[in-house]
Amino acid sequence: MVKLNKIYTRTGDDGSTGLVDGSRLSKSALRVRAYGDVDETNAVIGLVRLHLENRKIDDMLSRIQNDLFDLGADLATPLPKEGEADSEYALRMVESQVTRLEKELDGLNEDLQPLKSFVLPGGHPPAAYLHQARTVCRRAERICVALGEVDEVNPQAIQYLNRLSDFLFVAARWTNDQGEADVKWVPGENR
Repeated sequence: MVKLNKIYTRTGDDGSTGLVDGSRLSKSALRVRAYGDVDETNAVIGLVRLHLENRKIDDMLSRIQNDLFDLGADLATPLPKEGEADSEYALRMVESQVTRLEKELDGLNEDLQPLKSFVLPGGHPPAAYLHQARTVCRRAERICVALGEVDEVNPQAIQYLNRLSDFLFVAARWTNDQGEADVKWVPGENR
């Protein structure tokens, strides 16, 4: 249970932040950047939802926003060292979250014609914001992979981000009139 009585604590005035296990890191550390980029992805998805008229996509994005808080909590709780038990406060991403996202992605993709060109970010406002969320999600994924190269990361966290960026791409196409309003890349058009 989260209980916040006071928003500022002054403990971060030195450029550090606390993790769930009580340890402190620089605010520029890869782990902090990773969950910060996940938070930014979540914020952009919030913007998308302001422009949506379709309840189906909005419900999916609502679940995703909650998952992204789970993911942030996962990243803010370092995995235990070998032989140690996980923290009682640890909230880890699980395979069922990745699987649900895959099923929802596949369901949306069934309504789309196969692509014959790359898609430029744009079309209807929700689609443009979904493309922005996708690019921020890809950055979060890259930072999580970099973190995984120096410290352990829950593999489900990286899988979720990878599927999420695919989901956001497909959802952008779906909100662009099932791809009819997609803006297609024309190679060399302005030469």
